[in-house]
Amino acid sequence: MKEQSWITLQDWNVYASWGAALLLVIVLWWLAKQKVGFGLRVLLAMAFGLTLGAIFGPASADISILGSIYVSLIKMVVMPLVFATIITSITSVKDPNVLKKLGTKTIALFLITTAIAAVIGLGTALVIDPGSGIAQSTEAAQSFEQREIPTFKQVLLDLVPSNPVNEMAQGKVVPVIIFAAFIAVAITLEGLRNPDRVQPMRAFFQSFSHIMFRVTKFVIKLTPYGVLGLMTAMSAKYGLSTLKELAWFIIAVYVACLIHMIVTFGSLVTFGARVNPIRFFKKAYPTMAVAFTTRSSYATLPVNLEVITKRMKVSERIASFVAPLGATINMNGCGGIYPAIVAVFIARVYGIDLNIADYLLIIGAATIASVGVAGVPGPASISTTVVLVQAGLPLEGFALVLGVDAIVDMARTAVNATGTTVASLLVGKSEGEFDREAFNRDADDDIEYGHDTSVDKGAVTV
Repeated sequence: MKEQSWITLQDWNVYASWGAALLLVIVLWWLAKQKVGFGLRVLLAMAFGLTLGAIFGPASADISILGSIYVSLIKMVVMPLVFATIITSITSVKDPNVLKKLGTKTIALFLITTAIAAVIGLGTALVIDPGSGIAQSTEAAQSFEQREIPTFKQVLLDLVPSNPVNEMAQGKVVPVIIFAAFIAVAITLEGLRNPDRVQPMRAFFQSFSHIMFRVTKFVIKLTPYGVLGLMTAMSAKYGLSTLKELAWFIIAVYVACLIHMIVTFGSLVTFGARVNPIRFFKKAYPTMAVAFTTRSSYATLPVNLEVITKRMKVSERIASFVAPLGATINMNGCGGIYPAIVAVFIARVYGIDLNIADYLLIIGAATIASVGVAGVPGPASISTTVVLVQAGLPLEGFALVLGVDAIVDMARTAVNATGTTVASLLVGKSEGEFDREAFNRDADDDIEYGHDTSVDKGAVTV
């Protein structure tokens, strides 16, 4: 007798989840055809994904392939985009002193805002006290694998490009930026002696950067579908049981990130750039939405470049210099807020009393580590490990919060990316390359439509 094969309930759930996902993809495609704003579609995709994952649970986990494809495409464009924009940006600066000034302003802003973020994270943790009532988990402590802290010598060696092609393949952004800077400076200096000799190379990189912006636009259009896949997978993986024990820790991170956004960034754009903060956050919304949902500063970089030039009306030269650098070393959330909160949390769980000296040490270590581990994968984990070691806190306690890392990573990445947007606006304003009149217009260019950033009427051409 021939055996009958039956489709299990689990199989039905898988098929049903894919059917629902396909329907939601069609809905998102239809909204794009109706010219619904990019930021709103990303937000809807996030809501769709969370709902889908909550309804179907593990059966919907494979829908993450949509997010994986999107992330792979982002990785495809990031390296050539960074390489081209850095060279184009630096070669557009005729005076080396101006380049030095740009670098100093940018890095100083990143360090100052990261230090402020650490103070806010520390204060928020002390007020909310997220570690109160949580017993030390022996099982979690035993399963924790300590991340290796690179020595200062190794950090320096990792920053120096030895094989640029190999480092591009490995996704090491900092060495690629340094290599691009060497080429750009050489083009600039050689151009002072013989302009005709370097003109073909200037033209090549300018053309290449425009082409990469066009390729980036293609990939950006896929963001809502990628977000749908990423959020579905996360919702399917993390249940309410994971969130209950660490609810106050999650709340502390989100509250600190919100305070930093409103108070620090709001004050900087209000008093530094002298623009309406509400208008700024409205214009920066696509950057925040993509950073929040993708949890990657590199994935957000193409969108942020468009936001800075098309919506913030900062020149392409400033955007091309600040944004790639910010995606690498600007870690207000990962390097400032998060390590400070984790330190207070672990100290409370293990019953360790911290004093003023410890707090200052945490702030200083968080600020320095945010730059020192720029070229290391998993910067939030490394920065936090460095801070815990410097503060003399047990590393095993870090295992207690790793279960909700993806959830808090959304908030801290949004802070990182928004901080880069703020820095670009401030540097652009200080250099006279910010079109205030265009910024203050009510109409905003949707980042998917319109013409290239390089010829956008709102951007100041230098």
